[in-house]
Amino acid sequence: MAARLLIVEDDDRVRMALRLALEDEGYDVDEAADAETALSDLRRHGAPDVIIVDLMLGEMDGFTCIREIRRHLDVPIVVVSARDDTHDVVAALEAGADDYVKKPFEIKEITARIRALRRRASGPAIRDATSDIVLDADRNAPLILSPGSGTVRRARDELHLTLTEFRLLCELAEVPGRVLSRSSLLERVWDRGYFGDERIVDVHVRRLRTKIELDPSDPRIVVTVRGLGYRLDVNR
Repeated sequence: MAARLLIVEDDDRVRMALRLALEDEGYDVDEAADAETALSDLRRHGAPDVIIVDLMLGEMDGFTCIREIRRHLDVPIVVVSARDDTHDVVAALEAGADDYVKKPFEIKEITARIRALRRRASGPAIRDATSDIVLDADRNAPLILSPGSGTVRRARDELHLTLTEFRLLCELAEVPGRVLSRSSLLERVWDRGYFGDERIVDVHVRRLRTKIELDPSDPRIVVTVRGLGYRLDVNR
């Protein structure tokens, strides 16, 4: 069955061109001209395999649209926008986007990002790992990663991580105590051959910390090693 995509783009020409190009690639494509229509479509038809969102959408902008989607769904989201300011890129990722492509773009770049996101969604989180991993043995609120079921729990509460955040945590947990550079994490999490900006790693690490750390301002699990990258420390 063909993968289903949803394009949220207010420019009719861009939306139509992108739809035709992606249909030629074999995708089943739905489209929405504004955020409100997109959210209504998601409520009626459920989550597609990937959502492509522009940031400039009119009354409800793309940032708000992404945050609304993230309240209910863990579907991979790619932002496609002419806005290339660093603050816009970071804000979109902070809102919950998994990837960011700047306009103008080549269709091959979009399809490469979509394929990478779908591989990450379907591939194993940690190679051959089925048992739970204790990341923080805090007596009152232990942190447990369960690769087999795709969950992370703090005490009895399941933490709602996005696909990218979960993959990032799994990759770090696969080599506890070892520093992974940003470029290495890009290859491991965002797929080999990814040619994006390393800032995307920092943003997702920051989001991950807000969910798994007892004190995100003083992280003890996902630790920054200045000038080198990130390391996962298991707290016994």
